[in-house]
Amino acid sequence: MLCLVCKPTSLLHCDYPAKRKSMFRLLPCSSIKILLIMLSVNIFWLVRVYPPAHNTNAGQSVPQLKAEAMPGCPQNLEVVNKPLPLPKYSFEGALPVKNNNTISLTFDNIDLRYGRWDSQQMYKIKDFAVVGDQYAESSEASLICLATQSSVERLYSLPQVAENWRGPLSVALFSAGNEEYIVLRYFVTYLRLCFPNVKANATFHILVPREFDNLPTVQMDTVNIKNKYNCQYPERTLKALLKFRTAKTLEWRQKNTYPQNHMRNVARKGCQSKYVFLTDVDIIPSINSVVQLNHFFKTARCEGSCAYVIPTFEIDVRATFPRTKDTLIALIKKGLARPFHEKVFIYNQYATNFTRWLLSKRNETAVSVSHTVTNFEFLYEPFYIAIDKVPVHDERFTGYGFTRNSQVYEMYVAGYKFLVLSPVFTCHWGLQRKQARPAWREQQNNANRKKFDVFKSEIFARYKNDPHL
Repeated sequence: MLCLVCKPTSLLHCDYPAKRKSMFRLLPCSSIKILLIMLSVNIFWLVRVYPPAHNTNAGQSVPQLKAEAMPGCPQNLEVVNKPLPLPKYSFEGALPVKNNNTISLTFDNIDLRYGRWDSQQMYKIKDFAVVGDQYAESSEASLICLATQSSVERLYSLPQVAENWRGPLSVALFSAGNEEYIVLRYFVTYLRLCFPNVKANATFHILVPREFDNLPTVQMDTVNIKNKYNCQYPERTLKALLKFRTAKTLEWRQKNTYPQNHMRNVARKGCQSKYVFLTDVDIIPSINSVVQLNHFFKTARCEGSCAYVIPTFEIDVRATFPRTKDTLIALIKKGLARPFHEKVFIYNQYATNFTRWLLSKRNETAVSVSHTVTNFEFLYEPFYIAIDKVPVHDERFTGYGFTRNSQVYEMYVAGYKFLVLSPVFTCHWGLQRKQARPAWREQQNNANRKKFDVFKSEIFARYKNDPHL
């Protein structure tokens, strides 16, 4: 007995237009049975080896989420190459809803018509828009508060910051308009649901431009979303939400520089602890640093005015975040880590003297002063811990260039000493390349360079000191 067989053009697909006669051939039925069995076995192993396309967690030991879809998330989320090295949290339940079945989002009761103006009435500030559930208790228990700031695009880094920094966090957020404000409401809700230390210890402040009400509003609540959101992928979740911004909002962002120094001042003043550790949101502190630093500052003594520098390194995205100074040194020896901005702008961190820090004693557990910065360079901008009586960040400097280093320069002229601590450190993901820098960064840097001449003359007059750097 013979059977008519269709020769498939691809796995699981059989195309048999009449004109393609060559695809058909006669085979014994026993052979057909063998072919079908082999095909079934192949399909079975394909399913076992390759996970279904819709399951983004397959192959990982990540708990399956039971939460409902996060309203406002598009259905086709982008896949990132590597998730953030976060603890495997999973939110068991749906987003909170009110009696009228609407989503209860973060900042739900905030009225941005009321707030304090900055000194030039360019931005309105809403302090303590959302307070961490244990922020007051954390601030009383800890001598150090981490203050950080972020635009909406970079907020995905906060979960890892919060995971490593188990203490109070004061976070200043910038919203260019109503669209970005809605994105922030959804994403901060997501962060507070997924990451316990964000919910417990992170307090958020909001800064909006004067033109806030004139920028468009997107109706995200009307989007029909069915996918579940994943606590393991904050960057992917945020990228999905950012797609709802319209061209008008993005155009405004391109024309108006990000007010970095405004944001730093807001974050600093939100801290309630004695010492402030001021960072950028993508600067990740070393593990267990809160406990180590609190122990150090209980007995720290400083003659005059001191700032305590925390060395910062770049980490290759292929590496695992170093748990100790020794594992960081091992990454450096493998070429997977190096001092921050070493290749793109060496003067940014050069005065820290990384060589001396790396050669200090091994297997340290207690924080101590490794050395004092003796070769201060103009444009030096370390991340440091200090009592919040240091000079404010001058708000004339916006965008990139001369924002942090102008403030550090004033500290130097005012007589501050910079003491480098060990074994604590901070990291930034990615080995930086100068070629990857967009042209607009240099344009903003040049604009701020012109402002610096006026700033410098004011500093010399204020402190009656000209260090001739």
